[in-house]
Amino acid sequence: MRKFPFFALLAGLFVMTTASTCEWNHDDDDDHGGNSSSDVTSVTGTATSGTWRVDLYSDSGNDETAQFADFQFTFTSNNSILATNGENSYTGNWSISDSSGKHGSDDDSSSDDLDFNISFASPDRFAELTEDWEIISISNNRIELIHISGGNGSTDYITFVKI
Repeated sequence: MRKFPFFALLAGLFVMTTASTCEWNHDDDDDHGGNSSSDVTSVTGTATSGTWRVDLYSDSGNDETAQFADFQFTFTSNNSILATNGENSYTGNWSISDSSGKHGSDDDSSSDDLDFNISFASPDRFAELTEDWEIISISNNRIELIHISGGNGSTDYITFVKI
């Protein structure tokens, strides 16, 4: 009788442990027929759980992260967003919305089709962040978002990391 290799058992345990991590990814193919309030609550809870900084901001392929390097972002439970660098403070709005019913949505039945909406009226560099961002992935310490323009098809990315 052949013995089951110890390394195969270890590999199996590793795969099962990795698959059960606590990270929500946009690319998951689970079909739950729409967003549950727990998805919105989970994303909202993560965003409001601390202070964040911009780790990456790419506007149509141009790295513009430096524009936000000195700023700390706080997402509040009343849907305000505060960006401050100690000298200047800018207030905007943010929310999580269900884009699964949007015309032209890439997956109208997916439970992962939430938008992370950000809106700043000014200054111009913050107004550039005003978009209905799609969530690529979110964890306790990182929020990765993408926006694909409906006009020219350009792609913007923003990543927040917890401070």
